[in-house]
Amino acid sequence: MDRRKFITNSMLGAASVAVAASSTSLLTSCASAEKKIEVPSPELRLSFQEGIAPGESLTEKLDYMESLGVVGLEPGGGNLAGRVNELQQALSGRNIQISAICAGFGGFILAEDPKVKAEFDSTMRDIIAAAGELGSTGVIMVPAFNWQNGSKPHTLETREYLCEQMHELGEYALKHKTTVILEPLNRKEAHYLRQVADAAAICRDSKSAGVKCMGDFWHMQEETSDYAAFLSAGKEYLQHVHVASRGRRIMPGEDGELDNYVEGFRALKQLEYPYYVSFECGTKGDRNQTVKAAVELLHAQWEQA
Repeated sequence: MDRRKFITNSMLGAASVAVAASSTSLLTSCASAEKKIEVPSPELRLSFQEGIAPGESLTEKLDYMESLGVVGLEPGGGNLAGRVNELQQALSGRNIQISAICAGFGGFILAEDPKVKAEFDSTMRDIIAAAGELGSTGVIMVPAFNWQNGSKPHTLETREYLCEQMHELGEYALKHKTTVILEPLNRKEAHYLRQVADAAAICRDSKSAGVKCMGDFWHMQEETSDYAAFLSAGKEYLQHVHVASRGRRIMPGEDGELDNYVEGFRALKQLEYPYYVSFECGTKGDRNQTVKAAVELLHAQWEQA
C-alpha cells in the first residue's frame, strides 16, 4: 500500500468510528428521554352518598361537595325514576356526575318465594333504566342479606342460578348503557358473597359485560389484603369502591390509625382505576369538620400510595 492509500483508508476508518459513536450517542439520548416520560397518575375521584355532605337541600349539599372537589353523587335507588329530572337539573352546569346507584329495589334475587323474586325483577329493572338516563356507572346490589328470610341455600346450584340471573340483568343494563354491580359484604351482614374475588368470579361466569363488582373498605375486613382484593377483580370487573372508617364505619379518619387505605389505593393506581371512591358512612363528630378532614386524609393517602 502506498502512502496516499494508507492516509485515505485511515481517514475512512476514523469517519466510520465517528458515525458509529454519534449513532450510539443519539440512541443513548433517545433511551434517556424515553425513560423520563412519566405516565400521569390516575386521579382520585371522590363521590358522596346523599347523606354525607352537610346542608338542608340538595343544592346546599352539592355546593359543599364542589368546594371540596368531590366529583360524584351516589343517590339511593328508591323512587329513582321519579327523581331523574330533579337530579339532572341539580347537576346541570356542575362538575359533579352521578356515580353508582345504591340499591333501592324491593325483594332480592335469591328469594325462594316467586312473589319476592318478581318484586326484585320489576323494581330492579326500573332502577337500571333510570340509572341509564342519569349516566350512572351502575346499580349496586347484594344477592341476599342475612336478615332476608327464604333465601336459596348456599350451593353450587344456587351459584349457577345466580350467574344465569345476573346474565339477564347485565344484558338489560347494557341496553340502558349502564351496569349492575355486585357488592360483597362481611359475614355479619351476608352469608353469600363475602369477598371481592368471589364477586369477580361471578361476573366472569355470568358472561355479560354488564355485570361488574365493587369493593367496600368496611366490608373488606373479610379480606387478607386490600391490595390483593382489588387486583383480584382487575380492570375488567372493578366498577365502584365504598369507603368508611375501619373500626366503627364512620367518617374516614375518625378511627385514627385503623383508617389506612394506602394498600388498597396502591392497587387502584396500578389498575389505573377510572371510577369513583364513594363515601358510605356516618359520623360521630361535627359533620362540617369530619367530612372535610376525611377528604383531606384520602387525598393524602392516595398521594402516599
